[in-house]
Amino acid sequence: MAALSGSVNCEELAEFQELSKGRASRDRVRKNCRAQTSAVVKILREERGKNLDDLRLLKQLSKGQMKLKWIQLELNVEEVVNDRSWEVFNERCQIYFKPPKTE
Repeated sequence: MAALSGSVNCEELAEFQELSKGRASRDRVRKNCRAQTSAVVKILREERGKNLDDLRLLKQLSKGQMKLKWIQLELNVEEVVNDRSWEVFNERCQIYFKPPKTE
């Protein structure tokens, strides 16, 4: 990212409110997906515990667990990206612009 000069560039970045809303929306979707997938995995575990010979259940459980891991990885990556974005924004624009606290 090129160095920002003056308040004009930082104010242009001030569209962060829209970015924040988008991030919050994506975060809600991912967390909802994680919760739903977690609930499905829990049910599959319970069913699998009752019927250890059902390979279909084992396959479904394995897929559900893998999906849950991918969702968690996605949440972790998004958190790192968000943290780094705020860090860069604050380093370069703190003199010119103070974003309202939303997080």
